[in-house]
Amino acid sequence: MSNPVEDELAIRELVALYADAVNRVDEAQWADTWTEDAKWSLPMVTVEGKTQIVGLWVQAMSSFDFVAQLVYQGVVKINGNTATGRWYLAEHLRPKGDPKGRFNIGTYIDAYVKEGDRWHFSDRRYQVMYNDEGTGDMSGTIIPLSEGD
Repeated sequence: MSNPVEDELAIRELVALYADAVNRVDEAQWADTWTEDAKWSLPMVTVEGKTQIVGLWVQAMSSFDFVAQLVYQGVVKINGNTATGRWYLAEHLRPKGDPKGRFNIGTYIDAYVKEGDRWHFSDRRYQVMYNDEGTGDMSGTIIPLSEGD
C-alpha cells in the first residue's frame, strides 16, 4: 500500500531532480524524469513521447550559455498511483551571443504516474506568468558548478 507522505516527498524530489538536471545540463538525469509516453507543453510547442521531449530539450539547452531554473513552492494531490501538481519557478537564461539574457517567472502544471516504486512526469505544461522580454542584464561572469556538487 502506498504511503501518501512518502509519495509526496518522492514527487517533490522528482521536481527537484528535474530542475537540478536543467541547471547542470544533465541529459540523462533530465530524461529519467519522464514516462515513455509523456507530453511536454511549452508556450510555443507541445511534444509527445520521451524521445521527442528529450530531443527538444537538448536542442533548446544547446542555445544557452547559462540557465538557472529555481523552483519555489508547489502543491501536490495524490490519487493512488497518479497525482497532479503545480509549481512556481523563476528562470534566468542567457542565450549564446546575448549577454543581456532573459528572466521568466512561470508555473508548471503537472501530472505524475508512479511506475514501480518511482514517480515520473506524464504531462508537464509550462505557463509563463512574467517575461522581461530580454530587458535583464546577465552580462556577468558564468561560474559553472564543479563535478560532484
